[in-house]
Amino acid sequence: MSKNSSLTHWSIAARVLAAVGGGYALAYGFTAFFAVYLPLARPDRVVFASLLCFAVWVAAALYAFAAKSVARLWLLLISLTTVMCLAAFLPSALGTRP
Repeated sequence: MSKNSSLTHWSIAARVLAAVGGGYALAYGFTAFFAVYLPLARPDRVVFASLLCFAVWVAAALYAFAAKSVARLWLLLISLTTVMCLAAFLPSALGTRP
């Protein structure tokens, strides 16, 4: 690796951590969201959401190494995870869960 390369050891470590940890958190958020809002019977929603989370995790891992900057990657992962988890769990706290 040359000195002018944009991939440093810290950048690679941050991307691997984002792919594994951030991808897992994002997949969890999407699973919770889809398990609540899919228009299916409850057991079917849970199974479909659980199977879909693997595709979300793979997409997050692929994006972790395709993103132009590590900051943008983490910002996207954190914001999407926060939005999905809030959308899934906030209505239950308000008593309006579907």
